[in-house]
Amino acid sequence: MFETLTKGFRNARNRLSGVTELNEENIDQALRDVRLSLLEADVEFGVTKAFLARVKEKAIGTVVETTAKSGKRKVKVGPAEQFVKICQGELESMMAFDGEAVDFAKKPKPTGIMMVGLQGSGKTTTSAKLARLLEVNNARKPLLVAADVARPGAIEQLQVLGEQIDVPVFSIPGGLPLEICKRGLAHAKKLKCDLVIYDTAGRLAIDEPLMNELGEIRSAVDPQNVFLVVDAMIGQDSVKTAKSFHDLLGLSGVILTKLDGDARGGAAISIKNATGTAVKFAGTGETLDRLEEFRADGMASRILGMGDVVGLMKDFEDVVDEKKAEQDAKRMLQGQFTLDDFLEQLQTLQSMGPLQDLLDKVPFFADSMPEGFQVDDREIGQIKAIVSSMTRQERAGAELFQKEPTRLVRVAKGSGTSEKLVAEILQRFTFMKQMMGNIGSQAGMLSKIPGMKQMAAANRLRDAVKTGGLEGNPMMANLADSLLEAAVAQQGGPGGTPSPRRAVDKNKKKSKRKMQRKSRRKSRR
Repeated sequence: MFETLTKGFRNARNRLSGVTELNEENIDQALRDVRLSLLEADVEFGVTKAFLARVKEKAIGTVVETTAKSGKRKVKVGPAEQFVKICQGELESMMAFDGEAVDFAKKPKPTGIMMVGLQGSGKTTTSAKLARLLEVNNARKPLLVAADVARPGAIEQLQVLGEQIDVPVFSIPGGLPLEICKRGLAHAKKLKCDLVIYDTAGRLAIDEPLMNELGEIRSAVDPQNVFLVVDAMIGQDSVKTAKSFHDLLGLSGVILTKLDGDARGGAAISIKNATGTAVKFAGTGETLDRLEEFRADGMASRILGMGDVVGLMKDFEDVVDEKKAEQDAKRMLQGQFTLDDFLEQLQTLQSMGPLQDLLDKVPFFADSMPEGFQVDDREIGQIKAIVSSMTRQERAGAELFQKEPTRLVRVAKGSGTSEKLVAEILQRFTFMKQMMGNIGSQAGMLSKIPGMKQMAAANRLRDAVKTGGLEGNPMMANLADSLLEAAVAQQGGPGGTPSPRRAVDKNKKKSKRKMQRKSRRKSRR
């Protein structure tokens, strides 16, 4: 996403990385890279010109600070960082909007959302996505109204989508759009739905009959929101479309679709500046859960190649069970990491959407990858097939493949892959397992977590028992296991709460220490 834009800003940042101050000459050179990428990304010329002028004005008048505070730490900054900061601020202001994405009506009046746009922009699918999003995030009870009678199959499509997300769909076979919307609103009140989404008709181009029809619907049902659905990949044409709809209907916002397939991203930057109407939502995939509220700060950060940590965390929160993740983490830090866990983690990643989109949200990921690098989502499918072809014992103990190499042949045949690929997957798994164990044994930054330091000590003792040939000594082996259990208990039981301390007999403890001292004195003799 936004590969064209990111490339220009990255080149500008690299150009300024060796300079000691920001002046007109080096700023002009950096802005030349930015200008080329903005125009190539189909950002409207007037918008591009205004953006570059504002950045230049702020950059020339900026005193470059050599250090900046981040919490209690001091971080070194230079002209390149200052330039990026100015660009990010300007990009955010170009795309940001005030208030909430949806203007909700006061209850008991249902909130109306009218979806408009050209044919092929994805209005019907986006209507269903928006209904699902507002039902899940805002606890709304939506009704979808099928008012697109012009496109064959539009009503049937909305009904199928409504079934998938368990949302009722109102339609009148052979009815007129205005009548359908009026009766749809009355039906919503009857069902006690507090949200009505009107899926209206589109055309291949803006024409008078279309606008008259939409104007009549707007006047009749008086929706609180009128959203224009725009295909992000049509570039500057999206700005012209938005202008026309806004002048006639007074748009509340824009929903960009197919943003995941757009390498340019010009529409996201241009629309608000050209029309005064901001992007409120963005479609980032084909499935019905791939619609998200548009965040200007996250989008600006991604355009500059700095990822989007907040967006990444939201993706994780949507699919990860926090309590289960906590339990799994404790188990994995003890070295109990199986191929079933490996497969489960891959499936979790897959449920978060395209891997390329996730990696784009990782800060500075693009800087460390070759140009044009793309992740193949099919690889996860191959890994799932390989792990699924293993027996329960093999998934629990991957070392079985080293003892009996013929197992590789069977798994490769069962998964329809090669023995080489199966071996590579096992190597990756082994590396991940070792990494998990190292985190547990070398507490480092995690030592602040209750019990983590003890867990690290217990893991090191357990390693010493194995490498020192002391496994036959039950006392040493039991001591390591006891320490590990105590560390896990201190971290928290299954529910994540610290385990209660046992009552200790002080006299018994004192007597035990005396016995230990006597034993040590005897051994010295």
